[in-house]
Parts: sequence; structure tokens; C-alpha cells
Amino acid sequence: MESSFISYIEESIKQHWDLDALTDYNGATLQYKDLARKIEKIHIIFENSGIRKGDKVAVCGRNSSHWGVTFLATLTYGAVVVPILHEFKADNVHNIVNHSEAKLLFVGDQVWENLNESAMPLLEGIMRITDFSIYVSRSDKIDYAREHLNELFGKKYPKNFRKEHVRYHQDQPDELAVINYTSGTTSYSKGVMLPYRSLWSNTRFAFEVIPLKPGDKVISILPMAHMYGLAFEFLYEMAAGCQVFFLTRTPSPKVIFQAFAQVRPRVVIAVPLIIEKIIKKNVLPKLEKPTMRVLMRVPYVNDKIKSTVCKQVVNAFGGNFLEVIIGGAAFNQEVERFLRKIEFPYTVGYGMTECAPIICYENWREFRQGSCGKAAPRMEVKILSPDPEHIPGEIVCRGPNVMLGYYKNEEATREALDAEGWLHTGDLALMDQAGNVTIKGRSKNLLLGASGQNIYPEEIEDRLNAMPYVAESIIVQQNEKLVGLVYPDFDDAFANGLNTDDLERVMEENRLALNAELPAYSQLTKMKIYPEEFEKTPKRSIKRFLYQEAKG
Repeated sequence: MESSFISYIEESIKQHWDLDALTDYNGATLQYKDLARKIEKIHIIFENSGIRKGDKVAVCGRNSSHWGVTFLATLTYGAVVVPILHEFKADNVHNIVNHSEAKLLFVGDQVWENLNESAMPLLEGIMRITDFSIYVSRSDKIDYAREHLNELFGKKYPKNFRKEHVRYHQDQPDELAVINYTSGTTSYSKGVMLPYRSLWSNTRFAFEVIPLKPGDKVISILPMAHMYGLAFEFLYEMAAGCQVFFLTRTPSPKVIFQAFAQVRPRVVIAVPLIIEKIIKKNVLPKLEKPTMRVLMRVPYVNDKIKSTVCKQVVNAFGGNFLEVIIGGAAFNQEVERFLRKIEFPYTVGYGMTECAPIICYENWREFRQGSCGKAAPRMEVKILSPDPEHIPGEIVCRGPNVMLGYYKNEEATREALDAEGWLHTGDLALMDQAGNVTIKGRSKNLLLGASGQNIYPEEIEDRLNAMPYVAESIIVQQNEKLVGLVYPDFDDAFANGLNTDDLERVMEENRLALNAELPAYSQLTKMKIYPEEFEKTPKRSIKRFLYQEAKG
């Protein structure tokens, strides 16, 4: 079948049988044949546990080889995979598992410590990602399948498991493959239904624009439960016969540096913050010295220095990559100007979970500074504006990358997808004559965490507004940190004998209580009390844009 995602994976496993596939950084490596064998064993567990095609299987844990195995095993069996960010709090994980009606949950050790199996009554079993052992079983079939796995495998393949045995589910373009939840709390949680055509089209796109060869190495830095990292640090690489290295721990700049130097990846997929940290910490300070400043102004020396500096930056990323692709959040303009000045091979793309994820892209040689590229292959992109070159309008897009809709949420689906199949992104942008898209703001107020995690301020405000003496609130982002602006219920506070100092103390207590309920990337660093009510629109919603620069 021409546009089959699974046939990409099946062919790649057969063609690259003896090549390295997945490596846990400083740990074990699985070759493509090991990957195939592990996929086969999970299929046997599914088969003997009564898991059918179309059933949901959830995966929640840090990036690792076995995370990748579980993901591919679920799709190649014909089941639907539900990847869950390991940073979500336990109740969010419970909600997603329940809402998606998952039958099995594969879970990492750290995540499992905080979960409560009785809060997930629909699950038939919970398995450990690291070795596929059983944490919880509610069915004799699952127990039997896991206990007799090797025996069942041996019966099925008495003369050894070989590449000709690799035969996977045949996917249809509109068949549901993945349900990816954009956020974790029930009231706003939306499960994006991604069909096989969107996985196929994003993988095809990567083949067209990132020419990796079998055996090339790539580091997985972004969370795999996010479509950006999943599509371009894992799925495409698996289809292309590459080797993916998983850091398996929090990707601090130090860890990333070491990994870049050792692995020397062939392409670097990153969110702006990682790039900004590396440039600001390691490169800019050297250029601030007076002699360097003078030299940067001299034309001839300037070029020489530029290439020396560019070489330093290139080496910081391992020195072996074709380009650095940046996405997931707005890119710092100062850093971007600097990269452009030294002719560093970077590009900025644009996408969203609902497109699995790519919407816009341009290779680094053609890329226009400040933009996020042009409509990706097979995608149409329009700006809803009377004059898209000068007046920002909403970005809408259409094409095979676009989702089927939100799982069990027809109202949200109708708001996002119109009758002609255009996806309304909620992002505001300009588009020039050549088709370059420049994002001006997010009409949906979406904030982004340091590693590109989606932060929905409304959700945090919702919780904060329910706390003692809070009348209304706005969450804003300042220097990568989240700050809560609060207009307190002064009448209530004074009636209870509180003074202004007491209110400060209560708000700090509120902040700590709120943070205890939120994942690390969406916690508040401070609260700021506002003396008067926030300004409202006629519809009584707060005019957020007036408060984005709030100091204090």
C-alpha cells in the first residue's frame, strides 16, 4: 500500500536486521532484529490476553528503548497507542487512562510509585516498561501469557525467529493510530485522534527534508509522549534504519552536551530553550570581551572570527549534523540573530499535536529569519486575514497530517475542524508573498514550558481561583518562569481580620498548595497581588494582553 506507515517500519526492520536500532545512553543496545523479537513477544502477550485490534494501550514513562518497543509493538499489532507524558501528576494519568478506555498500561518505575491502580478500574493489566513484567493483573489470561511467554514464543517459532516472520498489521489511511492528550486535567483534557495517514505523511515529510541514512545516529531529547519528539527523533529514524539514543534521564544541558560529544548526532531536533542555554552559557560570554567586539567589526577578520565561532557552536552539538531543527516554542530573537550572523545551519518549524505535528517548515538554506517556514509538503496553510502580509490572522491548515478530531469530544472537534476540513489552530500569524509564515501570538493563550510542554494558563487559573481569598487571577510567563497575578477578595479577607501582610502569607501558602498539584514545568515561582480588579472585555473575560509585562 502506497501510503502505509506500518509498512515503513516493517520494511525497515527487515532491511536493517543487523544494524543497531535503540540504545539507552550508557546502557544496552537493541539491534533491529532484537526490536523485532521483542515486538513479537509483546504481540504474543496481546494475543493471549485477549487484546484485539483497535483496543487502546497506554504507555507512560521516561524515554527509553523499551518505551520505543512498546509503542511500535502496539501499532504493528493494530491496537491504538495512548502515550502519556511521564511528568503528569498521578490523577492526570488516571484520568487519561480512564478517558481513553485503555485496556493495558505500560508504566515506568518512577511513574508507577505514584499511581493508584484502583483509580483505573477499566485496566486489565499494568506492566513494567523495563522488562514487561506484571505489576497488576486482573485477568488469568495475562498472567498465563506472561508466565509462559518464552514457551509460547518457542512454539510459534520452533526453528528460530527470522526476518521473513515479520508480518504486521496493514493500516488504512483513516484508521486511528494514536490518541495523544494535549493536557492532563479532565475539564480541559483533549485526546487528539491521529490516523495512520498523519503518521505516514509526517514520516514521508522527514524522508523528503532530512536525508538520514541507515546507521546514522540521533539523540532523543524531547519527551516521546509529545508528537514533535516522537515523529522526528523516533518514528522517522526507525523507518530510515537509524540508531536512536535515549538519555533515559532529565536532559540537563550538561547531560546533553556529553551526549552530543559522544554520539555526534546526524540531525538535532530541539526546543529553543536548549539552544539558547548552550549559546548563552558557552558562546556569547566569549564574544563579549572587548577585543572580540573590535574584531567582529573588522570586515576580513570578522569573517574569520565568524567561521571560528560557528565552528565552536557546531562542535557544541557534536559537529556532525546536517541541520538543527527548532520548534515547540517561540525562539529568542537575539539568539536567532546571532546564529544567522555566524551562518549556523538552523531552521525553525511550526506544528501542533493536531497535525502529528508538522504544519510549516523550510530547510536552513532557504529559511527566512524570524519566520517558521512555509507550508510543509502535502499541507495547505492559509491566514484568515484581509491582508495576511500586514494584518495578523488565524492560521488554518488542511491536509493528510490533520487529526480525525478529539476523542469523545464532538464539541471541541467542531470548534477546531470546519466543514471544509480546515483545522483552526488558534495561532495568529502573518504570511509574505513567498509563503513564509511568521507567528505573532497565540490567540489561545497557550504558554510553553522549558522543554516545549504545553501549559494552559486557564487550567492553572481555574484551580487558583478556587483557593482561599482569591477573587480572580492571571498566569503570565516572565523570563521562562510562571507568575500568578492575583486580585484578592479583600472584603472577605478584611471581614476575617486579615491585613495586607496576612494576605501575602496566604497567597504564598496558596502557591505552595497549587504547585503540589501541578507538574514541575507548570509550577508558579511567585505570586503578585493586584490592588484592583483586572480589566475585562464586554464578554467579561480578562484582557490578558494588558498584564503580560506585569513587573514585580
